[in-house]
Amino acid sequence: MKCYLIAKKLGHSFSKLIHNALSDYSYEYKELEETELDGFFKEKDFDGLNVTIPYKETVIDYLDFISPEAEKIGAVNTVVNRRGKLYGYNTDYYGFLYQVKESGAEISGKDVVILGRGGAAKTVSCVCSDMGAKSVRFLTRDSNPEEFYDGQIVVNATPVGMFPDTGKSVVDITKFTKCEAVLDLVYNPANTKIILDAKKMGIKTSNGLGMLVAQAKKAGEIFTDCEIPDVKIDEIKKEIEFKTKNIVLVGMPGCGKTTVGKKLASLTGKEFCDSDDVISFLGRTPQEIIVSDGEKAFRKIETDVLSDLCKKSGLVIATGGGCVTVEENHDVLRQNGYVVFIERELENLETEGRPLSTDIGKLWQKREPLYRGVADMCVKSAENPDKTAEEILKRIKG
Repeated sequence: MKCYLIAKKLGHSFSKLIHNALSDYSYEYKELEETELDGFFKEKDFDGLNVTIPYKETVIDYLDFISPEAEKIGAVNTVVNRRGKLYGYNTDYYGFLYQVKESGAEISGKDVVILGRGGAAKTVSCVCSDMGAKSVRFLTRDSNPEEFYDGQIVVNATPVGMFPDTGKSVVDITKFTKCEAVLDLVYNPANTKIILDAKKMGIKTSNGLGMLVAQAKKAGEIFTDCEIPDVKIDEIKKEIEFKTKNIVLVGMPGCGKTTVGKKLASLTGKEFCDSDDVISFLGRTPQEIIVSDGEKAFRKIETDVLSDLCKKSGLVIATGGGCVTVEENHDVLRQNGYVVFIERELENLETEGRPLSTDIGKLWQKREPLYRGVADMCVKSAENPDKTAEEILKRIKG
């Protein structure tokens, strides 16, 4: 079987990883300009398609039949070629239904605010209506956000915040004072700005990876005409999370982040990056910048480097010991990674060549609560770096 994911741009997609794990059919990416769609659908040189932004509505004109749910929603994300006839389906409906249930959000009787009004927003609206939402409203770029601040469930159905343009949000979720849950259809990065802000508010959150895997499972069943067990959704989701999320190491200067990071990279097959080394590649070492320009100038450069590194996928990243002192960096570190605080006894820290480490006790007093606050887990440094790396991996895999 020959299957594709078609879109205008596909640099952010995890779909190939998912479909390769689901079954043994061929699944590739195909970027198409709108002017190329006529020729592509005329040739029909495919067995199955997934369709994403911005073609979920456009493809309907090329189909011979569409399913009832796709017709109701007005958007298609799955196409199958049966003896030259093209059938369209909307498996996003199944995927978002899975995401809602996985998140624990209660839709029935609630006021739902959907960010955006494209094909994905139509699917979300249909699911929420079918689940008994009290109201469903669309907040678009032409809306007055203040009219939506009473929303109880907020769903981001736009690509805002998606890699590579991370750190952005359609709305300031902190103004939604009645909000109980934020569901974001974006899955790369794992934690968009709207998700990170919602987590700080202590409300339920969910990214779009579960939806992506669940809809892919449904699409795979349509492609192959064979049932795929539901248990595969959670299995693949966990596998994709581990493969794509970064492991971000924080801790005091000299605690062994670089050594342990290299061990982790070897154990996982992830690429290793040291933020201080990346800074040095720009022309001057961190020490040289701090001595000549001051710590504030260095922190600005460090934030820029971390912002670029941490939005990528599948890396092991060793950070500078003081990066946590800049509040802006906290969300940067968390956006797409497991943040691990490596704790080591102060007397065992290496301080040679580190201009900010002359008073370790004072540094520790200031930074220790920041490390714990930003980290997903704290791991005591073992004498053997291999053991520290193995413990981190064990904790991440649960």
